[in-house]
Amino acid sequence: MACVLGAAAPATAQFIGPGAQPVLTDVASVLERPIDDQRVRLTGRLVQQISSDKYLFSDGTRQIRVEIDELLMPSTPFGPDTPIALEGEVEKDFLESPEIDVDRLVLKP
Repeated sequence: MACVLGAAAPATAQFIGPGAQPVLTDVASVLERPIDDQRVRLTGRLVQQISSDKYLFSDGTRQIRVEIDELLMPSTPFGPDTPIALEGEVEKDFLESPEIDVDRLVLKP
C-alpha cells in the first residue's frame, strides 16, 4: 500500500540535463515567452476573482490569470493582501493569453 501512496504524491524533483526547461519564478518570464506545460513556482497575491475557478495573480510586477481548483483552496479565508505561493504549469492555447493551471497553493506567513 505504501508504494501506491508514494506513486500518487506529486514529484518535486526535476530533470536538469540537456533539453530541460527551468522552473519559471516570475510572471514576466511566463508572459514574455509562454511555453505550454512549462513548470512555474510563483510568489505573490490573488488580486481579483474572475470566475468560479479563475483569478488574477500578481507577483508585484506583472499579472496573469490563474486557474485554481476549489479543492486546492485553503480552508482559511484570505484576501488580496495575503501573500501566497503557487506551483503549476503554463497553459498556452492558440490565440489566447497564457494562464497558469495551479497544482498547489500555500498561504505564506
